[in-house]
Amino acid sequence: MKKLLPIVLAASLMAACNTPEKISYFQNVPLNTYETIGADNNIRLRPQDQISIIVTTKDAEITSIFNLSRSQYRAGYTELRPDYQGEVSGYTLDSKGEIDFPIIGRIKIGGLTRSEVAQKIKNKIIEAKMVKDLVVTVEFLNLYFSAVGEVKKPGKYAITRDRISLLEGLAMAGDLNIMGRRDAIYVIREENGQRVSHEVDIRKKELFESPVYYLKQNDVIYVVPNEVRAGQSTLNDNTLLSTSFFLRSGSFLTSLGYLLFK
Repeated sequence: MKKLLPIVLAASLMAACNTPEKISYFQNVPLNTYETIGADNNIRLRPQDQISIIVTTKDAEITSIFNLSRSQYRAGYTELRPDYQGEVSGYTLDSKGEIDFPIIGRIKIGGLTRSEVAQKIKNKIIEAKMVKDLVVTVEFLNLYFSAVGEVKKPGKYAITRDRISLLEGLAMAGDLNIMGRRDAIYVIREENGQRVSHEVDIRKKELFESPVYYLKQNDVIYVVPNEVRAGQSTLNDNTLLSTSFFLRSGSFLTSLGYLLFK
């Protein structure tokens, strides 16, 4: 029994750092209760965003007019990645949120969702009396968000759907590791020439009411480290709470506990 005391003491010290109240998600979320989800949470295009636009009709000749080949590169268009095997180039929104579309000319699509862009271009083509039966497909090309800090897989992640939640973004980054604070997650957003940082607590239901619950392009998620991780910092030789300090402290407490209970 005495031999087990050091192990029990060390385990107790580790457990004290991560109680369920600190690490469990959605602690005050009501169960079996329906809540209305806001409809206007879809990604809206901004200047410098890149999208692909594919027009499909029964007439192959008309279709080829609107779907530019990669060789037809000019101002207003951005080629897809070099290994792309298709024939369609991407469009980059200029500073006014406009693109230069074949035959139709300049179209303002900044501030629109993917479906709104598709409908607008479809209407313009029909108005030009070129074809009535067509399908317009719009896809994101360079939209992404970043996840850094105490997540398992920090990095940059593509946005391919019309909307993506903060929880989905964290899941894509492998979720928080055990050293990440659930009550201190920052989402840094740049929009309309301004930068704003929001703090969210994923342990509480108020998360769903946050303006950053649904991510936007270029958002940065930062998960703050807890006290244990912060104490392990070795940024410089003068750091008091270094890894070696904690190792020495843990060894001392283990020895002390052994002597006390011997």
